[in-house]
Amino acid sequence: MLIAVAMFSLMDTAMKVLSAHYPAVQVTAMRALSSLPLLCAYIAYRGAFGRILKVRWSMQIFRSVLGALMLTMFAFGLSNLSLAEAYSIFFIAPALITALSVWVLKEKVGAPQWCAIVVGMLGVLVVLRPEGTGFLSIGGLAILGAAACYAVSAIASRILSRTDSSESMMFWYLILMALGGIAMSYSQWVPVRSEDMLVLVGLALSGFFGQLAITEAFSRGKASIVAPFEYSALAWGVAIDWLLWHTLPDGYTLLGAAIIIGSGIYLVRHEAVHSEVQSECEHP
Repeated sequence: MLIAVAMFSLMDTAMKVLSAHYPAVQVTAMRALSSLPLLCAYIAYRGAFGRILKVRWSMQIFRSVLGALMLTMFAFGLSNLSLAEAYSIFFIAPALITALSVWVLKEKVGAPQWCAIVVGMLGVLVVLRPEGTGFLSIGGLAILGAAACYAVSAIASRILSRTDSSESMMFWYLILMALGGIAMSYSQWVPVRSEDMLVLVGLALSGFFGQLAITEAFSRGKASIVAPFEYSALAWGVAIDWLLWHTLPDGYTLLGAAIIIGSGIYLVRHEAVHSEVQSECEHP
């Protein structure tokens, strides 16, 4: 999970660099297109091309639209915020997933979990600057919107995984997201500069290996143990911001991040304890 977070942090850095020269929707298309060759090679290596045709198109399209919106808003947010600020706001996603699971998946969420979700939202407000001048900035709202799309996409993925293979989910996610990104950015497409080719290679490699690492992490370890390591992204964000852009997060960002991370870890741990108790009741 630590490797996955490091890879995704490098991927987000590449997106932030590209978003300074290209429209956000074009960055979304470039993100998907750059990863397709590696994914196709991986699927061919696993001999899984036969499984990518058996899909639920409605859910695949819905999930891909959410993915395109998520990446576009995240890329736009990164053009206005530091990595540390963006990550701090995006950390609200686990709480949003928990809240959505009640209405969509009919899962039970108790009062302590709802309290943790509310605390997490208060943490987001802290990061968004409650003193007035920077409150609810356009960049912050874009990242919050990206987190919401990610949360809905995660719920859709859980539903889709009941019928579709992981290879088909990854393949059609990138294909449809690339087509959507190209369609939305066609009228304002900016020719790709030769000096950005290395950035695109880094974007493809970091995104691909990050996906492999996170899949391996959750397949080998308990989610309650693995998931909290995702918050190490904040350390990467602070380090990269300082090395490349010579900026450091302020007190509001660090305080809000601490509140959001605390609520997120509580939700993950609470789910682990609930699952263990339920398992013991079912298998005494």
